[in-house]
Amino acid sequence: MKTKLDKFKHKILKSINCQAHSGDYSSLPKKLHNDLKLFLISQKITKLYSHQLQMFEAGENGEDAIITTATASGKTIAFLLPIIQRILQNPGIRILLIYPTKALAQDQMRNMEPFLDYFGRDRVEAGVYDGDTPPNERSRIRQRANLILTNPEMLHGSFLPNHSRYGFHHIFSKLTFVVIDELHVYRGAFGSHMANVMRRLQRVCKYYKSLPQFLLSSATIANPVELAKNICHRDFVLIDKDGSPRYEREIVLWQPPFVGDSPYRKKPEEEAATLIPDLVCNGDRFITFCQGRRQVEVVLKEARDKLMAVDGKPSLMKDLGDKVSGYRGGYTKNERKQIEKKLATGHLSGVISTNALELGIDIGDLEVVLLCGFPSTKASFWQQVGRAGRKGNSLAILFLDVGSVDQYIALNSNYLTDAQIENAIIDKDNLFIQLAHIRAAAAELPITLEDAAIFPDLGESIPVLLKANELKNEHGNFHWQGKEYPAGDFSLRNASQDTYKVIHRDTGTMITEMDESQAFREAYPKAIYIHDGLQYMVEELDLENRIVRVFSIDVNYFTVPFVETDVAIIRDFRSTQLPCSSVTFGDVKVAETVVAYKMVQFHNHQNLGYESINLRLVQELETEAIWYEIPPQVAKIFETHREYNFYRGLQHALLTAARMRTMATIEDMSATFFTNVQNYGHLQNSYILLYDLYPSGLGFTEKAFDFASEILNDAITLVQSCGCELGCPACVGDYFLNKDVVCWGLASMREEAEAPIEVQSYELPVAPREEKQFVLEDLPQKWDEFVKGLCDRGEKLGEFLAHIKKIKVQEESLQLSIASEFLAKWVLEKENKKKIEKTIRYYVSVPQKFCIDVVDVQSQDRTIEKIMRRYDDLKNI
Repeated sequence: MKTKLDKFKHKILKSINCQAHSGDYSSLPKKLHNDLKLFLISQKITKLYSHQLQMFEAGENGEDAIITTATASGKTIAFLLPIIQRILQNPGIRILLIYPTKALAQDQMRNMEPFLDYFGRDRVEAGVYDGDTPPNERSRIRQRANLILTNPEMLHGSFLPNHSRYGFHHIFSKLTFVVIDELHVYRGAFGSHMANVMRRLQRVCKYYKSLPQFLLSSATIANPVELAKNICHRDFVLIDKDGSPRYEREIVLWQPPFVGDSPYRKKPEEEAATLIPDLVCNGDRFITFCQGRRQVEVVLKEARDKLMAVDGKPSLMKDLGDKVSGYRGGYTKNERKQIEKKLATGHLSGVISTNALELGIDIGDLEVVLLCGFPSTKASFWQQVGRAGRKGNSLAILFLDVGSVDQYIALNSNYLTDAQIENAIIDKDNLFIQLAHIRAAAAELPITLEDAAIFPDLGESIPVLLKANELKNEHGNFHWQGKEYPAGDFSLRNASQDTYKVIHRDTGTMITEMDESQAFREAYPKAIYIHDGLQYMVEELDLENRIVRVFSIDVNYFTVPFVETDVAIIRDFRSTQLPCSSVTFGDVKVAETVVAYKMVQFHNHQNLGYESINLRLVQELETEAIWYEIPPQVAKIFETHREYNFYRGLQHALLTAARMRTMATIEDMSATFFTNVQNYGHLQNSYILLYDLYPSGLGFTEKAFDFASEILNDAITLVQSCGCELGCPACVGDYFLNKDVVCWGLASMREEAEAPIEVQSYELPVAPREEKQFVLEDLPQKWDEFVKGLCDRGEKLGEFLAHIKKIKVQEESLQLSIASEFLAKWVLEKENKKKIEKTIRYYVSVPQKFCIDVVDVQSQDRTIEKIMRRYDDLKNI
């Protein structure tokens, strides 16, 4: 690396040196086919790494094997040797090589070219079969190819549903090996889907009387054999001793400085954008990893802005900005291929990417890796760090974020290098996922009694499908009679199938596509959407037609959504007592609503203010969760100081501890605070909820329930050991939350503890109803004053309540006079009723069983008839 870090040394916390080491070599095996041996010699390979020899021997012995060695350790040759050997012995066999992305399959095809050129297409034939493969090429691959490179989506949506058509039977009847690369990627929902795709694959193979052998490769994880067995439903041999040589690598921990005299630190992306111009100007080749699409575009824009100026003046080298590119999902196929090619050939100095380039795509020889924050798992960290240094020494810089894990690493850097690596967790029996694949399997082959051993919940699923008239019973087997292609009803990677197109208002061209969750969080009206460094403002989010209309704009800020969460308990399954609290595991319904957004200035990342969103953007999720009960004395004080929202500190610490304990990421598990509305007056019924971010759950919170006590202890330790003085985003999620108060709240679940003096001194000895300006009994007389106050404070329901001119109090209820029958029903819908009652409770002293009701409702049939006639008139214009 040519760039010197001397001028940044005040930001560097620590450097970790990973020493170089020599390789562990073995002679070419005696059983190796002579032609294959001659090929290796032609490539100047006269010895194998020890792990390559082990994989060859496992293949020869008919064993299912998984190899877990470092990035760039020759894993491709390790599994190619046994399968090419078998092809040379039996030219008619077929091998499926499954890669998690199309780009990786294409890249691996290029790596196989030397084999194919040497042996000739008449002896070893190969092809990439994905969504971009032309029809004539698909036909050739189905009919003749020995090596078929594909991805999970094609196997799920094309190979298996059409196993008896288009010549796919040639593949399944002669299938000898299944190779799955980058197994560690198959975790969470994606891994759970993959486990069920493998169930369907082996079911079809059994029909064609083939029994393929499985060869897998993975990054280093704690449970490779367990993960392999969960996904492939086989027992595996583990090959984990890395025999490849390593070059020297330096890992730098970079702590962003504080912004002026404030308690805020600069963002990792701002620091990365500051260093990138030095790398470009000095000729260092690099990759920058970001944790989201928005972050990629922010770093790209800020880096290009800085490259357009040298020493604060307009640069004479305007092409410098073109030496850096972004890379993420949302770019077109051609855009991504061009970026990969330019980076591999040196036309680009560097690329700023999501984890899309974390996998083994050939992007040339890089010297530097920049990481904008810790990438949620150590497995991903080492995969990203390994993208540089394949042919020489390398440097990796971790720009520490303000998050809990990053700041924990700042104090405990050995966390990165110790032997403990995360477990990859899947729930292969997730009911939501399993049912989707049972439907797909039924359309592939009739369901028989033997399938009960493949799908654990088959007995419960069949009656549901019979009732839906999708199955019919014929002689004891269940045949599919539903829609022709049930495999197309769901995605292996996203819970939502709804895709939104981003269309330029002025040109009508499609910029990209996104799923509904992304559209709600990134494409709300007036959001700034950034694509390939270009800014667009969202003019309209068309929910009906799933279209996002944007126009080009140039502003100095980007936008971040603000999300509100509502919780409903469906059922509880298990509960356990802590010394002063309880923890429950069960099913919940969580509704997330995007209600506002904040504008964040480029470069200094200052908050420019909030704007509300007038569109109803709600996503509901039924999933699994655990909830910690907050002790009554804690809830009482937290309610007294509601303006500080200490609940957020509790949920932040518990969520962080649960994620680290269960190896969940931000895509797997989230948290919120809620109160049992039916018994709102009892403050002991306040809870911190941790929930899986997938329908029916993925097993993360179920595992967390088993470690409920340990997670609480970890959360307390996390807050107590933080190096900050009062509280920060790392330990409690915010600079304005007192860490002593949050720690007391957590510790009070474990044992009775005296409240910190900071909150003791604020406690008032008077009853809660006397603290509030309004009392329920007096509200009819003070209604105008009450609703005016709501409007002045900007309460969302203020204007609606101000519209109601007549109210009365009846025992413990507040009765609203609403004439419109539809409006009355709308108000009494569960979510709306809950919001109104919550708003009134906050400002008014009310009884424990307070509720609202509606009176004076009148039929609006005549009005509705008029509206319908006017609507018909409008349609006929």
